[in-house]
Amino acid sequence: MKTYLVTGGAGFIGSNFVLYMLKKYDDVKIVNIDKLTYAGNLENLKEVENHPNYVFRQVDICDQAAVAALFQEFDFDYVVNFAAESHVDRSIADPEIFVKTNVLGTVNLLNNAKLAWQTGDDQYKDGCKFLQVSTDEVYGSLGETGYFMETTPLDPHSPYSSSKASADLFVKAYHDTYKFPVNITRCSNNYGPFQFPEKLIPLIINNTLAHKDLPIYGDGMQVRDWLYVEDHCKAIDMVVRGGKVGEVYNVGGHNERPNIFIVKTILAYIKEHVDPAVGEHMMKHVEDRKGHDRRYGIDPEKIKKDLGWYPETCFEDGIKLTIQWYLDHMDWMKNVTSGEYQKYYQKMYADK
Repeated sequence: MKTYLVTGGAGFIGSNFVLYMLKKYDDVKIVNIDKLTYAGNLENLKEVENHPNYVFRQVDICDQAAVAALFQEFDFDYVVNFAAESHVDRSIADPEIFVKTNVLGTVNLLNNAKLAWQTGDDQYKDGCKFLQVSTDEVYGSLGETGYFMETTPLDPHSPYSSSKASADLFVKAYHDTYKFPVNITRCSNNYGPFQFPEKLIPLIINNTLAHKDLPIYGDGMQVRDWLYVEDHCKAIDMVVRGGKVGEVYNVGGHNERPNIFIVKTILAYIKEHVDPAVGEHMMKHVEDRKGHDRRYGIDPEKIKKDLGWYPETCFEDGIKLTIQWYLDHMDWMKNVTSGEYQKYYQKMYADK
């Protein structure tokens, strides 16, 4: 049985990955650690909380002693690092927490994994691997044509993407300096169940249902490549198990859409299926975000060629599945936005 340390596993992508792995495999053990900040929600993992191959610990990846204790308690084969502060707007308001979690926290994980796995000078336990889950935002912005490739120079434009780029470079440095077994994945914009409603799609769904303004940065023509979260989980699984040590893999869906198109698509769906009173009159253009990248687009040919990965969910299907999931889970949305889940779980683990 392979044992995974999954960090940030109560967040959006992390929780989807935990669910994906426990559904797909009988021979994996998942140890999920999460600080349970505002975006960490154990309700996402309710269906597996009693699974015999699942363990949760409330741990901050910056806590050296707590992370070291985990590596002493469990014989990890893999570390999959999702843990990160991830919202660009929050990074503009408070960059320091992004440096602490995204950079120093990653280095703390690297140090502990290196110590636990090392069997000799630049020698490590056979088959172990550290996977850093990163973002296409580290590449900066594209013009109207072209795509990000693994060889594209890093050119981050926000405190968030700068912290992720720095973490990526530390992961790369541990491989280059110590021959430490690593991979880095850089994904495009994920969407799907359990995403905290500060991000575009769940925010627009929530505001539309509440008849609130739908804020659109600038002209709304910022282009993003959208990737259904389960397709991303499949890619991470394949890179952990089959990726060549030291390599970077871009994960994208070739589903480029302007932000304003996303908003109009959500509006049209809710207008047709839920509330005929909503409409484009609710859209409100606001001042553009500082340093807002104009276009992202990923070339995923390397992961397709090397590992046989491909996105299974086209955008037209994925966006309908996503909107309907939120419509079917309005209690989840209400509790997340009110912070009720966080209060419950923070108290529960504080009492232990």
